[in-house]
Amino acid sequence: MCDFHVDFLLLYFVSRIPDAHPAASLTVSPVREKLFTFDEVHLSCTGSSAEWRVKRLAESSYSDCSIWGTMIGSLCSFSSRWFHKAVYWCESGSGEFSNAVNITIHLAPMLHLTVSPSWLSHGASVNLSCEVDPPSEGYRFYWYEAVPDLSRNGYRYELLPDNVNGTRQDSLVIHGQRHTAGYACRVGYGNPEFLSRYSEPKFVCSPVSRPAASLSVSPDREQHFTSESVTLNCTGNSAEWRVMVTSELSFSSYTDSCSTWGAMNGSLCTFSSPQYSKATFWCESESGELSNAVNLTVQDEDLLLVSPVHPVTEGASVTLGCITREQNKLCNVTFYHNNKLRQNDSRGELKISAVSQSDEGFYKCEHSGKVSPQSWVAVEAVLKQSSSSFPVMWAVGPVCGIVLVVLLLLLIRFIRFKGTSYFYDLVRPTKEPENDPKKGQSISYSLLNFKNTGNMRCYLEPDDSPVNYDLRVGAAGRSSSAAANAAVYSEVKSDSGY
Repeated sequence: MCDFHVDFLLLYFVSRIPDAHPAASLTVSPVREKLFTFDEVHLSCTGSSAEWRVKRLAESSYSDCSIWGTMIGSLCSFSSRWFHKAVYWCESGSGEFSNAVNITIHLAPMLHLTVSPSWLSHGASVNLSCEVDPPSEGYRFYWYEAVPDLSRNGYRYELLPDNVNGTRQDSLVIHGQRHTAGYACRVGYGNPEFLSRYSEPKFVCSPVSRPAASLSVSPDREQHFTSESVTLNCTGNSAEWRVMVTSELSFSSYTDSCSTWGAMNGSLCTFSSPQYSKATFWCESESGELSNAVNLTVQDEDLLLVSPVHPVTEGASVTLGCITREQNKLCNVTFYHNNKLRQNDSRGELKISAVSQSDEGFYKCEHSGKVSPQSWVAVEAVLKQSSSSFPVMWAVGPVCGIVLVVLLLLLIRFIRFKGTSYFYDLVRPTKEPENDPKKGQSISYSLLNFKNTGNMRCYLEPDDSPVNYDLRVGAAGRSSSAAANAAVYSEVKSDSGY
């Protein structure tokens, strides 16, 4: 019955619109097969009139553009947040009607991005999955890195490498991820292609610090009591910071900045949680850097484990403790590693002098029948220098052998040619060619080798060649056996001016 009423009204208004009326026309932008919620739609009226109104008939409701959009001159703009079907047309103050246009607003695809793992181990691969609701064939998926943009209190999205044209796959694997990073996706469909809105950014968190951004915690431990004041400090190559938190709830997750749950003052974020929570924190800089991430828990317990916030480097020492809400130092504390007894004596601390990979895992403490929540102690591996020493020695060994052979050959050559004198070339042009009486001549010293030269005196007669040379050879000293090893220079005078 309702559909009949809508069709009746539609028939009534359409009947008032002439079949052909060149003086009035309605056009729609964007020109696309489907229009979606969150699309900005523009309806333009053209004709002989100076005043226009855009009308809409939808779900038995007849209304003007000023109710559901913005009318400026002959242009009506609106952005619908809900699915609907309607008929649109233009009316002028002089009684003109335009053509009628049927427009259906479809629900835009909603995107949900998942990142696995959300807490990253060293160099692990990251799996991105983009779920589209409602699902449909023909989507192209585009993948982005979410880069902090503090000026807009949000993020800018940069296409990942080799992703300009998108992909038909709704998942992507990123290899060798090491630092904290944010990602987003969106889909393209239709012809011409329509790009959806970005998904909410999701983050993969890493405990590894970057030189440009680092996060520290005070008190320096993972577990904290409810109503205890905690300070997060951002340091690095930036003048402006914000601290972000992400937490997984039973039905969803949320990401927010310090200003909503704490107090941000410069590079410091201070908060005091009144209730139990477990979350991951990191810093973002104005230059787009993300710091290392830390896991913190706020516990409504009377006993807490004191464990490091950051990973412990392999081979370093670490001390675990156990405290009460009154911060009392305890004795006779039992420590457990992965639910197995690790230490049970009168000491109140568990000291590990040289941490190894086998020490990584969950720890908790027990005192007077009370057991603390458990926390993960991460151990960061150190690259072994010996792993690269063999290839280096493999390459250096042959090189050293070749050098020794070359040196040996040079030594043999030196012994064989011990009596040979060497002469070095030197060309000295005349300083003042205009005042030189021997203008056109230049003096050259040439490299000559002699064997058993004697007193080193000889003269070279010019031959019949067009260019004549006067060659004079003399030793730097008297004619003797010692002169045979002295430096000898040859003066070559060119009569041709070359």
